[in-house]
Amino acid sequence: MPSYAAALETILNRETPPQGGTTGADVAYAVDGVPCTGYLARPAVAADPLPAVLVLHDWLGPSDTVRMRCDMLARLGYLAFAGDLYGDELRPGPADAAQAAGSFYGDVPFWRTRIVGAYERMLAEPLADARRTAAIGYCFGGSGALQLARTGAPLKAVVSFHGALSTGPEGEAERIRAKLLVLTGAIDPVVPDEAVQAFQEELRRVPVLDWQVITYSGAMHAFTIPDANSPDHGAMFDATAERRSWVAMRDFFAEVL
Repeated sequence: MPSYAAALETILNRETPPQGGTTGADVAYAVDGVPCTGYLARPAVAADPLPAVLVLHDWLGPSDTVRMRCDMLARLGYLAFAGDLYGDELRPGPADAAQAAGSFYGDVPFWRTRIVGAYERMLAEPLADARRTAAIGYCFGGSGALQLARTGAPLKAVVSFHGALSTGPEGEAERIRAKLLVLTGAIDPVVPDEAVQAFQEELRRVPVLDWQVITYSGAMHAFTIPDANSPDHGAMFDATAERRSWVAMRDFFAEVL
């Protein structure tokens, strides 16, 4: 199991490990021949298939932040897999993360291929219950989780934490099979009010969709990331929004999965 920085350990320890503990390890896999490294966590003692949650990283790539979230989900009884959307050869730093993520936003079919590849790798786990799957993501990954929903993947639930919101081609929202929970900051410049409104208008045109948007007052972009500290650029950790958003996700999963 990884050891984490103090701020991440504090968040992790809000969830109590199950009897028998949890396991966590890196997982090598490939998408279209590109080597990737994911992270798999689950309860250490599990005889029956577990509801499985795909966890998608922010624009900095796979990090302790998403590994810690996988460990938290494992403590709740889920099998959690952190996908690697970039592949092993791309690990951007803060200076070039926007460019790295931008290349995926600019080529949605390619982006979806990487996301679906991670989802399929999760389903390959013997203890993953393919009938009970979900996807969550942070920032770039929150947008990615919504992209996976738009493919028509048989997900039960999707949760976006401060992910950019975009609309799709006419009729695409009708492909969504998952229930959606969108968690966003009220003063997030990456997700302005106009984007939230356009996203909601698109979903309203599909009456059968089950969706929620929760907005946290005073919260900027990246409000769940403990080391986010760039208020001049609209990104800042918010302990209250972080805690409330996790509880909202946890309750949502308890209902849906």
